[in-house]
Parts: sequence; structure tokens; C-alpha cells
Amino acid sequence: MFRKLLSFLFLACVLTAAQAQPYPAKPIRLIVPFPPGGGTDILSRLVANKLTEVSKWTVVADNRVGAGGTIGIAEAARAAPSGYDMVMGQKDNMVVAPWLYKKLSYDPTKDLVAVAHVAYTPVVIVTSTNSRFKTLADVVAAAKAAPDAVTYGSPGNGTTIHLAGEIFKTAANIKMRHVPYKGSNPALMDVLAGNVDLMVSSLPSAMAQIKSGKLRPLAVTSASRSTSLPDVPTVAELGYKGFDVSTWYGLFMPAGTPREIVATVHDEVNKLLASPDMQAAIHAQGAETQNMSSEQFSSLLKTDYQKWRGIVQASGATIE
Repeated sequence: MFRKLLSFLFLACVLTAAQAQPYPAKPIRLIVPFPPGGGTDILSRLVANKLTEVSKWTVVADNRVGAGGTIGIAEAARAAPSGYDMVMGQKDNMVVAPWLYKKLSYDPTKDLVAVAHVAYTPVVIVTSTNSRFKTLADVVAAAKAAPDAVTYGSPGNGTTIHLAGEIFKTAANIKMRHVPYKGSNPALMDVLAGNVDLMVSSLPSAMAQIKSGKLRPLAVTSASRSTSLPDVPTVAELGYKGFDVSTWYGLFMPAGTPREIVATVHDEVNKLLASPDMQAAIHAQGAETQNMSSEQFSSLLKTDYQKWRGIVQASGATIE
């Protein structure tokens, strides 16, 4: 009996000590819902590596890809709310996919909690420097002369980037053939090889190839020019007034994650994003940081969630 009591007391002490350990007491998994090499992967690994380096945490990026990024988000939504699983979400899978996919296992406004806004970026329309298209007007003229002959790639069906292409087709009153890929990198490789005419891409995905001179940016889709590509016109400037499509990236954890943990991760990430070297690294990818509280980021999510409901419904796009 005495031995049992000692064993019980020892176990209680061990459990109490474990609970008293400061967070994080073990590695944190950062789910990346797109393949290696794309914009989401690049930004996720920047955050994971810098948090590991500066905060002395162990943050491990884990690519869980498919279905326009919804598989990785669904896995995060199902994870235990312990603070050891988070995901890099963006407009694609957080505010567009719920209105596109008829069957989705998560509700981003209920099953996940917004932790930290990481970056935002316009979408860019690019082609190979060997392409016959020198301007966006060239694309429009070719598409009007031969409907569906011009092809454009995207990271996948149901992404913000895919819909940016569809919205542009409507605005320009043209027909182009969409070619979906499983992530940005394979789409970019096919553009460079000349297998598809254009790509609608996030700037972080395309920036390295733009800088190397292999890709020609024709236009950005945001309301104002990108500070990373100041010489590239906006779609709106080229005659399509009011055209404005951009995307954002941010960290989310499963709903029910303790507020103290959410606050700790938010503070560490925002401290990291405020550092000049991290800002430079993100800016080099064509993205920009924006300091937000978790509450402000949650509000942005909910606002965009409702906004894109109307955009998707107006487009008529659906995915089984």
C-alpha cells in the first residue's frame, strides 16, 4: 500500500512538472498545404527556420498537399488543440475553397483560430521571356482571335490564383483554357518550357524566375503596384478599372487551442516579422508583412470569407 502511494505521488509529481514546463516543451509542426517550391512553402520555411533560430523553438515544416490546399487545412482542423500543430493558411483554402468545394470537412471560421498574419501579396500574370506575348494586350488580342487557344496555368482548381484568372477572363470578355497543377512549381516549369502560355501566380512563387530574367511579368492584379515590381502595371491600369485580387498568408491553430499559447505564438511571430532581416527576406519574395493582432486577423478572415462567397457564386465555379 505504501509503495502504491509512493508510486502515485511520484507520478503526480512528474505530471505536475510536465505541465509546469514552459511552452513549447517539444517540436511544433507547421503544416504546409502546398508542395515544396511554391509561395506558401517558401514563406512557411522562412517562418519555421527563423523561429527555430531566433526563439530557440523547434518548428518543423510538414508538406501535406492536395485539393487546392484543403487537405493540409483539414488535417490542422482535426489536430489536437495542444499548440503543437499549426498551419500556414491563405485565401485559397481559408476563404475561397469553402464556397467552391461542395464537400469540405472544415469551417475555417469555426474549426481554426487565427494566430498571426504573416504576409500579403498581389497575384502576377507571367509568361516566359521567350513567349510571343510582350504585354497583357497581346494576350487579350490573341484570346479574342482564337477563343480557348491561349492557356494559363495555376497552382490548382479553387485557389485564389485560379479565380483571379477567371475574373480577368470575364473582365476582358475573352476565353482562355485553364490548366490546373498540383502547386505553383510544376506550373511554372511548364510556363518556362512553353507547354502553357501563361501563369497566374503569387509573387513569392514567381519572383526568383522573374529576377533571373526567365519570366516576363505582364501585370499584377492588386489595386496598386507592387513595391517589389514597381515597373509592372496593374490590371486596373491597363483598362480594367476596379480589378483587385491579392492574397494573404497566416498561421492558424485548431479551435480550442489555449489562448495563452495562441498569444505566445502570435507575439513571437510578430516580433520575428518586425525584424529588418525577416522583412527583407519576405520582401525579396514579392510579399510584404503587415502587423496585426490575432483579433484583427480573425476579423480579416471573416470579412474575406463573406466577400468571396459573392465572388465565387458570381463566377459560377464549383468543385466536387
